[in-house]
Amino acid sequence: MTTSLSDFQSLGLGEKLRRALRDVGYTEPTPIQTQAIPHLLQDRDLLGVAQTGTGKTAAFALPLLQRLDEENSLAKPRRPRALILAPTRELALQIHEELERFGKYTELRQAFIFGGVSANPQIKALRQGLDVVVATPGRLLDLAGQRHIDLSEVEVLVLDEADRLLDMGFIRDVKRIVAQTPNSRQSLLFSATMPHAVAALAREILDDPVRVDVSPKQVTVKEIDQRFVMVGTSDKQRMLEHLLRDDEVSRAIVFTRTKHGANKVAKKLGNAGIGAEAIHGNKSQGARQRALKNFKNGDSWVLVATDIAARGIDIDAVSHVINYELPHEPESYVHRIGRTARAGATGAAWSLVDPSERSRLRAVERLIRFSPSEIEVNLPPRDPAEAPRVNPPRRRSRPRASTNQRANASALPRAGSRRR
Repeated sequence: MTTSLSDFQSLGLGEKLRRALRDVGYTEPTPIQTQAIPHLLQDRDLLGVAQTGTGKTAAFALPLLQRLDEENSLAKPRRPRALILAPTRELALQIHEELERFGKYTELRQAFIFGGVSANPQIKALRQGLDVVVATPGRLLDLAGQRHIDLSEVEVLVLDEADRLLDMGFIRDVKRIVAQTPNSRQSLLFSATMPHAVAALAREILDDPVRVDVSPKQVTVKEIDQRFVMVGTSDKQRMLEHLLRDDEVSRAIVFTRTKHGANKVAKKLGNAGIGAEAIHGNKSQGARQRALKNFKNGDSWVLVATDIAARGIDIDAVSHVINYELPHEPESYVHRIGRTARAGATGAAWSLVDPSERSRLRAVERLIRFSPSEIEVNLPPRDPAEAPRVNPPRRRSRPRASTNQRANASALPRAGSRRR
């Protein structure tokens, strides 16, 4: 049965929200929206197992906005009515932007609370009264400690990417924040995976929750062509540059394990004439947002990132993900390569594996129950006299890959291939 926009009405959403959905081009509910929204409109607690890209933000944002709008209560200074916690500034910003789009026909007030910038505008917004606060844990606790925010009247609490919150060491912060909210609240917890620690947290904060599980039956997306190259660490940079110059690479994310490594790789790519931006936790919020904006609009076509970009960042048309280094945790590999082959497209994931990383490769294979193909790439000989290719001033001036090229984005790189 084909769904249509009328199904949003059958889920119980009012005209204000349906009108906003029409404006942003939402034509049919996703599975998690169909399963979650009716329960949330009945004030049930919910445990959602879903990855980024499944529509989970709308699944919790739409019923939250409808509840607050129908209550028609005036937001009190420093006392938000709803709180959404996210592990990273990038994810929190995306949620904030989605709330603005969905709530455009309501009079609800919401703000984005995060570190790395002056707290004064955030404090001012809180004093004026907010219905919804989207926050990262550190800055939220700072403001609570200074009595700029009071969580005692939170009606709805949402923990998004709970497994990532725990991976990043926020478990104590999350528990301190939850303890400041009333027991009568409605609580929602979303996670891409359900390890023991997340399940324990869910039991602690949720009351008789509905469980909605839209996690893929396959650990990795079948449309992703996964391959690896055995290459010594000393040759990884040359190999990376060689692979990126293949004509089929139209937009790529390169993952490193460390922040310093991301900076180093991005700088060397720039010196080689490849337009690259680095993004990691040590970058200021402004720098991170600029890097993402440049990558999204095509001013740069390579994003070098730590695992901060493995989840919670939705970027279309990423043709390739390249693991410059395999991650410590095999689950991170799954999230990394999920940045490509989105929205039904095909994509490729290549990993540069030093012999010392064989154990990490085996751990990935055990998790995904699949062995990526090994490919052999003959690096061209070093030529000290070779001048670097000059990158065009704006990436968008480079012809976009054709439909056939995108469909075949997983094709092997050709030895000696260079972007013309």
